[in-house]
Amino acid sequence: MRLPFALAGLVFAAILAAWAWLGAAVPAPPSPLAAGEKLPCVSYAPFRPGQSPFMAGLHIPPEQIDDDFAHLAKITQCVRTYSTEMGLDVVPALARKHGLTVLQGIWLGREKDKNAIEIEHGIKAATENRDVVKALIVGNEVLLRGELSATDLAQTIRQVRETSGMPVTYADVWEFWERNRDLAKDVDFVTVHILPFWEDIPVSADKAAAHIAEIRDHVGTVFAGKDILIGETGWPSEGRMREGAEPSASNQAKVIQQLLALAKEHNYRVNVVEAFDQPWKRALEGTVGGYWGFLDAYSRDFKFGWGDAVSNHPHWLRQALAGIVFAALIFGAAVRGVDRRGLPLSCRQWGAVAFLAFASGIGIGWAFALVPVQSRDWGLWVRGIVMLLLALAVPLVTTYGIGAGARQVGLVTALEPTARRAASCVERAVAFLQVAALVLAAQITAGLVFDPRYRDFEFAGLTPILVGLAAYAFVAQPRPAGGERHADWIAGGFFALAGLFVIVNERLANWQALWTGTLLVLFGLALLRLARATTWQTK
Repeated sequence: MRLPFALAGLVFAAILAAWAWLGAAVPAPPSPLAAGEKLPCVSYAPFRPGQSPFMAGLHIPPEQIDDDFAHLAKITQCVRTYSTEMGLDVVPALARKHGLTVLQGIWLGREKDKNAIEIEHGIKAATENRDVVKALIVGNEVLLRGELSATDLAQTIRQVRETSGMPVTYADVWEFWERNRDLAKDVDFVTVHILPFWEDIPVSADKAAAHIAEIRDHVGTVFAGKDILIGETGWPSEGRMREGAEPSASNQAKVIQQLLALAKEHNYRVNVVEAFDQPWKRALEGTVGGYWGFLDAYSRDFKFGWGDAVSNHPHWLRQALAGIVFAALIFGAAVRGVDRRGLPLSCRQWGAVAFLAFASGIGIGWAFALVPVQSRDWGLWVRGIVMLLLALAVPLVTTYGIGAGARQVGLVTALEPTARRAASCVERAVAFLQVAALVLAAQITAGLVFDPRYRDFEFAGLTPILVGLAAYAFVAQPRPAGGERHADWIAGGFFALAGLFVIVNERLANWQALWTGTLLVLFGLALLRLARATTWQTK
């Protein structure tokens, strides 16, 4: 029994070392702000957790906006808003109270009647507060969304400009400004959005500042003689990677501080997106949409300090200890199975148990942290909870089965009554877990293959499940001869090919996709092994 104890010690040390590496604070650039200096401007949306602009009849209490501005006045000189609906008409007065200026947004969409009301309220708020409102932003990405034509938009901008007598602009991603250059003659300055993460070819955090500078200079050349405002730029702190563009707290801190330094160096006008996290945006853009704020939606605190190193896993020690405890339970389940069987495991089998314990020890704490972040509706909450339950159950049941000498099981063991009756209790348990994991993994995989843009890579929760089933398939006792297992062949081929597609589609720079795709390939190979083993034995 020396081998399992030695392996357990190595696994525990490896889990602790891995989490220490993951949780290590990442150095940040020097602070771009001098002592007492504030951000030039930040995007502000008033919605807190449980609120969204799609809630009919929602009216944001003035006290809530007042509290937000009390926080923001400490760090910025200006706020950019996007509409006057839902109680936002009080923004100018509250901004004055806190010494803030406002870039007043007028939200435009498809409905002319709603647009007319929004225009009226926006102009009223601006003209009654000319000391606070410095410009009107007439429409936000309405061309990108295809909700207005450039001709109708230009007419609306001219109407607002003439009626208000104030500076006006329009805000959209830089490509749509370039496609609609004639709009420039109707605005006082050009407001472009430059978001490296969302580019058609995503830009990594390391190259984001240089990309912003390149696009800003290009836009300045295209619209020579016009003042340029970078109306939205920033980086998300959570969510799925896009190729090499990784959302993380450290990358957010890096990009924001680098772009502010860039703005100071080149005298760029810039507005950072955004002030507070907006959880409701996850319904539109996936997890990543809710985490563009540099202030937390719940605590209302800063996610990082200027110039301070940032950990992407600040609770890493807690996660490491949870992983070590779980790994110990996995080894304990294997030892319990060995005691019941009365025969020792081979070195290969103990190696599989050790690898599973290590993978599960890394994945389990990470999964518990990610499920609340990734679960943006009740359906994803249900799936997330099921995934956590499987992540706890599969490693324990499969390692117990390996130790107890249980035989390999395919999908037929759970689905066909005769095969089910011939199996032992632990074999039936593994078979049912296999079916549950297949359903879960198939749903996740289908999303990543057919509609991947806003889908998360749920690698952490899948790791204990799929590695556990693969370990069992490769080292459990061979099962007796039986009929063909077409379900194992079909499912195995699907997951193996889908996993390769995910890796190729997202590129090797995306480690989240690489991890997830590798798990799916491993699961597919495990199912194919079970199918091949049965066919070979039948022959």
